[in-house]
Amino acid sequence: MVLKSAMKRFVYINDDSSQDSFCDNRISNRKYTILNFLPKNLLEQFSRLMNQYFLLIACLQLWPLITPVNPASTWGPLIFIFAVSATKEAWDDYNRYLTDKKANERKVWIVNEGRRKQIEAQDIHVGNIVWLRENDEVPCDLVLIGTSDPQGICFVETSALDGETDLKTRVITSACMGLAFEQLHKIKGVLECPNPDNDIRRFDANIRLFPPFLDNDIYPLTINNTLLQSCYLRNTDWACGVAVYTGNETKLGMSRGVAEPKLTAVDAMIDKLTGAIFLFQVVVVIVLGFAGNIWKDTEARKQWYVRYPSEGPWYELLVIPLRFELLCSIMIPISIKVSLDLVKSIYAMFIEWDEEIFDPDTNTRAHAASTAISEDLGQVEYILTDKTGTLTDNIMIFRRCCINGFCYGNEHGDALKDGELLNAISSNAPSVMRFLTVMAICNTVIPIKSKGGVISYKAQSQDEDALVKAAAQLHMVLISKIGNILEVNFRGTVLQYEILDILEFTSDRKKMSIVVKDCQNGKVVLLCKGADEAILPNAFTGQQLRPLIDCVEQYAQLGLRTLCFGWRELDEGEYVEWSHMFKEANSTLTDREWKLAEVCQKLEHHLEILGIAAIEDRLQDGVPETIETLRKAGINFWMLTGDKQSTAIQIALSCNFISSEPKGQLLFLNGRSEDEVFRSLEMVLRTMKITSSETKDVAFVVDGVALEIILKHYKGSFIELATLSRTAICCRVTPSQKAQLVELLKSCDYRTLAIGDGGNDVRMIQQADIGVGISGREGLQAARAADYSIGKFRFLKRLILVHGRYSYNRTAFLSQYSFYKSLLICFIQILWYFFSFSLFSGVSGTSLFNSFSLMAYNVFYTSIPVLTCVLDKDLSEKIVMQNPQILLYCQAGRLLNPSTFAGWFGRSMYHAVVVFLITVHAYANEKSEMEELSMVALSGCIWLQVFVVALEMNWFTVLQHLAIWGNFAAFYAINSVVSTIPGLGMHTIMFRLFRQQSYWITMILIFAVGMGPVLAIKYFRYTYRPSIINILQQQEKSGGPIYAMAIENLESQLKPMDSDISPLSVTQLKNRNPVHEPLLCDSPTATRRSLGLSAFSYFPTAQTRLSSSHSRNLKNS
Repeated sequence: MVLKSAMKRFVYINDDSSQDSFCDNRISNRKYTILNFLPKNLLEQFSRLMNQYFLLIACLQLWPLITPVNPASTWGPLIFIFAVSATKEAWDDYNRYLTDKKANERKVWIVNEGRRKQIEAQDIHVGNIVWLRENDEVPCDLVLIGTSDPQGICFVETSALDGETDLKTRVITSACMGLAFEQLHKIKGVLECPNPDNDIRRFDANIRLFPPFLDNDIYPLTINNTLLQSCYLRNTDWACGVAVYTGNETKLGMSRGVAEPKLTAVDAMIDKLTGAIFLFQVVVVIVLGFAGNIWKDTEARKQWYVRYPSEGPWYELLVIPLRFELLCSIMIPISIKVSLDLVKSIYAMFIEWDEEIFDPDTNTRAHAASTAISEDLGQVEYILTDKTGTLTDNIMIFRRCCINGFCYGNEHGDALKDGELLNAISSNAPSVMRFLTVMAICNTVIPIKSKGGVISYKAQSQDEDALVKAAAQLHMVLISKIGNILEVNFRGTVLQYEILDILEFTSDRKKMSIVVKDCQNGKVVLLCKGADEAILPNAFTGQQLRPLIDCVEQYAQLGLRTLCFGWRELDEGEYVEWSHMFKEANSTLTDREWKLAEVCQKLEHHLEILGIAAIEDRLQDGVPETIETLRKAGINFWMLTGDKQSTAIQIALSCNFISSEPKGQLLFLNGRSEDEVFRSLEMVLRTMKITSSETKDVAFVVDGVALEIILKHYKGSFIELATLSRTAICCRVTPSQKAQLVELLKSCDYRTLAIGDGGNDVRMIQQADIGVGISGREGLQAARAADYSIGKFRFLKRLILVHGRYSYNRTAFLSQYSFYKSLLICFIQILWYFFSFSLFSGVSGTSLFNSFSLMAYNVFYTSIPVLTCVLDKDLSEKIVMQNPQILLYCQAGRLLNPSTFAGWFGRSMYHAVVVFLITVHAYANEKSEMEELSMVALSGCIWLQVFVVALEMNWFTVLQHLAIWGNFAAFYAINSVVSTIPGLGMHTIMFRLFRQQSYWITMILIFAVGMGPVLAIKYFRYTYRPSIINILQQQEKSGGPIYAMAIENLESQLKPMDSDISPLSVTQLKNRNPVHEPLLCDSPTATRRSLGLSAFSYFPTAQTRLSSSHSRNLKNS
């Protein structure tokens, strides 16, 4: 792969002889073909360990010697489950085929032998010249060589590629500038470009046209000279380009792929519980198999009706154990995965249907791209958030500036209305004029003049848009860009500048520059703007920087974004020498960005710092309230931003991210060398340990330079610091550092959620356990890479507290109930082996239940009622939003852990004993048939499970009643029909049982004895030792003024929470001697050590977890 990425391709323009070297433009996103669908799909499904296990069981049942039941009891559900998954895959793949077919057969125009010709898009080859008309979709990746615009520009909509809805400008290469319409049909040349890749932001290539067009000169190409596949040509009559990448080798095609599946905490726990059940199953099989072989060698051979040969085959000892393995295989529910996948898909639909998280401003609904991790939303412990566009609106407004030491806009907060600045402009003050010139022309903004003469601007950066518009309001109006000539109108005077070179902005350089020639006096000037740490160190020797530094700090304290402007007049000889180096670096195909940065630094020095521009980016509505609520829920926040430290701190204060003194304290982690960083880290860590026992809200602040040193040399200490602090502010961080911080927290076994809105947040979003993208002004690139997308940050509160919590609660119940119902039927079988069969046929591994009953039990009788848990709500949405602290139950995994599972395990064992003893006592006599006994036991299981589901539900709807009681009635209806069929071994069974009074008495006894203790325990817990959930449920049911008063009292009780638990909150819950739920209950208070009368004592033991703040350090230590 490395060798391939270092290679390059040569594309000969308009040359049919070289077209066969590359793939055609046929698009194929299909996963399967008709021939490979069945084997490939089966291979994928059987790659899962659980499916392999069930396949092994099903194959063993084909061995007549060991199978105690009809193989259909396992093969039927297995085939049904695989058929459902395969059908879904086939349907999805068929839809992909239809989409591909439509795209491949679309008509396009190309140039062939000097004439335009219409063909299908799939027949385009590399090197063809493709013609586009307005609103046409770009069929492949093109290098732009001509447009209808005299400036050589065109406009494209890239929303299908990166989600950005604003039109982008693309420009033809300077090699093709000025070519006539007819010449474009006959153009010849060669493109030197890298092999296909998926980087839609970068295209480092060169073009060389053959004579007579140009004399083999090499011209560099960038991404701004391309039209990428699936973009649309807008506001341009026509454009043409050379096909460089086609088919699945386009940048979009290379970007397609299946994201790595994410394993939720619930799924991980289910896998562990499944492994534990399997080990238990192995033990049971060994014990029963051993007993069976002893019985066979001792008692069985004495019975006249048992005919064992004196010498059996070599596998004789395995027959009875394997028979028991088949009978005990139902301990692991075969339907659990399908059930979980189904309910998780419904959770995702609930999110998308939720009107409360619909953004009317942008007409954006929440979208769940991943349907498998909804329950993880309820277990989030760390939220890592971007700032600009995520916490703020990303609507930039020019507010203040400092020019030549004078600050403007201080009185009214608006420099555009500052009389002193307007007077300085009127008097043509040189420093102000240069400052405005940089504002107007040091950018990549394209001015567009309408037919009415109104000028609008197309900018790819909100900062540049704000600066150009502000300059226009201050009479320095950018009016046109034609080729390399731009014009500025200042008070009626048109000033012309020739653009010589553009030194583009990168996240590493943190600045952009432009070299222009002033057409008024012929001087060559470098204009530069960027972050203060990138511009101020390059000031000329002797310039007083202290006023500028103070100004930057002052603006940052106001929460404003700052940009520094620089200026340098260049000597012509210096520029010519540098220009050769720049052209050489700009023409290389390998490490172009790094080489360009090195060359740019040779010019961007000895700058005259003109001043500072301050831009306001307002907070989104509801951000402070959302952060405050989620912090109450025990969630820790980290802000990861590229802004300077002071700006980030002010934004953090304004949005309740951190608390001001004296309630809060900020610890600064700075340094430029390893020693400085080590001392700073050591001091911050020591302070954090000392203050962790106090109620003060402590946060640490670190910048990108220090962070780079820390992640390289002091990662262990930083992890300790991270686990001690609820809040962190990381400034001047790069996209890769954002992803590294997410990975660091994940390595400590914390559930992380990353949220952002721009392309620089994609790596962080993809790295986190849950990625949330905001459909913002920077486009949809983050939203498309995320698991969930929302319109505004404030919707995150409902996404976590309502959808995340409900999903976790429902999944916890569904998964444990699935095991419960399987264990119940299996335990009855085991009891039958030990007791009943020891009296009749010994420990031989014969099944109590017939094959039809076992198959219907898992597929029909017990699956439908439990699926109604997707509608269950223990508390209303209003109460959940008002009491975010209850999310701690989910974060701590209180509803699904080994202890709660042990409760369900014990419940299944107890119910199995009840069903077995009562059934045997009532029907195990000479007059009762085996089929009657089996059906009575099965009926008892159904009765218990119906009432277990009904008891566990908190919120009933008509649909739930129909599913629970309708399925109960369907059990009797199905078996009544089956009883009329002679060949199934159940002929007339149900009709005989219906007439027996003892049957109904047995069912009532099973219900009373089985559910009585469960009801008693729940009543005791609910009445005498209620959890906060129970208290809220009681208050909600009471309603009226009493309810409102009770909620107010409850909130006052919950206020000591922060002081009792300390700022560390739920992040200490996992590996700190956890106290799990008792058997047969779901309240967190059963085995909790009391903390006194505080309402927070209902939560998991804070003293146990927090007895020492330092003991929280590392989960994996």
